[in-house]
Amino acid sequence: MINYIFDFGMVLFNYDTKYMTSLYTENEADRDFLESVVFDRFYWDRLDRGEISDSEVTEAICQRVPERLAETAVKIYNHWIENLTPIPGMADLLGAIKSKGGRLYLLSNISIGFAENYRNVPAICSVLSLFDGLVFSGPIHMAKPDPAIFRYLLNKYQLSPEVTLFIDDNPKNIEAAQLLNLHTFLFDGDSGKLLRWIESAE
Repeated sequence: MINYIFDFGMVLFNYDTKYMTSLYTENEADRDFLESVVFDRFYWDRLDRGEISDSEVTEAICQRVPERLAETAVKIYNHWIENLTPIPGMADLLGAIKSKGGRLYLLSNISIGFAENYRNVPAICSVLSLFDGLVFSGPIHMAKPDPAIFRYLLNKYQLSPEVTLFIDDNPKNIEAAQLLNLHTFLFDGDSGKLLRWIESAE
């Protein structure tokens, strides 16, 4: 392979909503409730498509939680980006690909807010600085598994599917990529397994 397209959440960094919520409350009942509200897919799917702003989300969240929890809910939402943790071994894997001349691309369902602010988080900025191209769904109002976002990335960076591997943790996204003749790997959190697969395919 020449080109490697990576997803972000649960491939490069953990998206652990329970952990991110627990940083701001020790009360188990409050934690579970706040997690269900702050990370409700009703908001996050719309964020991924760039249909709603961060301020609109926090306003909606505050309307759904008791007043005593509103400040905590907003803190959880406003700090989620900096509370992502790296998937073990993935930074080394990216470095190994680059050292052999591979080219790295990101295709992530993620908000406009992330695209505008990830550079303020050193751990994320360090990893994404390795990439030759980044496509975030929010700013372009397209999201996986819509084939349009795959075509957008392939056209933007002039990539040939025949020499391109797409890595994602969501089977629906893998299926969409296969329709465009991309090579695919369904990631399960094991960076060693992915590295061995890449080496065997060379």
